[in-house]
Amino acid sequence: MADKESIIDKGLLKSANKQASIENNQSSGAARGSPFAGSPRTSWRELGVHNYVKMLIVGGLFVYLFHNEIGGIVRRWVNDPSWSHGFLIPLFSLYFIDQHKKEILNLQTRPNYLGLFFLICGLVFHPLNIASPSGYAYLQPIGMIAILGAVILFLGGWRLVKYTWLPVAFLVFAVPLPQRYYFAFTMPMRLLAAKVATALLNLVSRMEATASGVVIDVIYKGQRLEPALDVAEACSGMRLLMAFLALGVAMAYLHYRPVWQRIILLASTIPIAIFCNTIRVTVTGFIYVLIHPRYTQGIYHDILGIAMLPLAFALYGFLAWFMSNLFIEETGAVAEDIVVRRRDT
Repeated sequence: MADKESIIDKGLLKSANKQASIENNQSSGAARGSPFAGSPRTSWRELGVHNYVKMLIVGGLFVYLFHNEIGGIVRRWVNDPSWSHGFLIPLFSLYFIDQHKKEILNLQTRPNYLGLFFLICGLVFHPLNIASPSGYAYLQPIGMIAILGAVILFLGGWRLVKYTWLPVAFLVFAVPLPQRYYFAFTMPMRLLAAKVATALLNLVSRMEATASGVVIDVIYKGQRLEPALDVAEACSGMRLLMAFLALGVAMAYLHYRPVWQRIILLASTIPIAIFCNTIRVTVTGFIYVLIHPRYTQGIYHDILGIAMLPLAFALYGFLAWFMSNLFIEETGAVAEDIVVRRRDT
């Protein structure tokens, strides 16, 4: 019993010494000019009025310089349903920043003049991004986001960039693609959806379906259905892909996982989105043939598209759960059972 008590006393003494060492390291780190110095801040209100005035001035100048680009992006969000998710992207970026609130509030930032160099280069070359024939220059808003990153590097240094680079880069998902590139990306997805839907429709008795590009001709019970089933641009799945890709990045960032798992989850958003859109087109085809064409248009068409989001998230969540339970990584030291034996003297 005395030996056991001695072991316990030694363990407690070791733990106390370790805690004292940690406290000494923290105090000495603050004395050496650690990134976290002084009383820790926990709320954005503790920044002080002068910091908010600085941010208001910088933000006002940024909006003034790029009001044309910002206005053009917002108009696309309003008028193009394929990019209506753009309104959520800046909110996600702010949420990402808030996740590192304590670290950002307690940073001892210092200007980095490499950021000033990038800022000057961005402002000089920004007017050279000539608009496309459709009147929309994709590189202008991308350059605007790069300039925002340069401002953060200049004013806050690399320490601030460490916690803000992803929220800034995430804004790229809010920038609509030029129409010609958007249509070029949608065409392969439309062709794939048409082929898969045709193959599945042919499984139904007395139904014959033939795909001609993105148009599916259907003969059911010896009667050709008119008009043919057209996999339109709205059914390409590009809208789902862009929104789900952005949300996939957000989920991979917010949930702590090993890097390789985050990469897999991010890469999986593309096949999941394509699969869900193929299901959508196939279900639309069955409704068109077996029920009534009017249930494949208008609000019914939109509801079916919205219903694919829960399916996509369910598949994504299942993959995340599967990897979490299949691959278990040790993150801490393994406790060992110590067997104490009394040595006979």
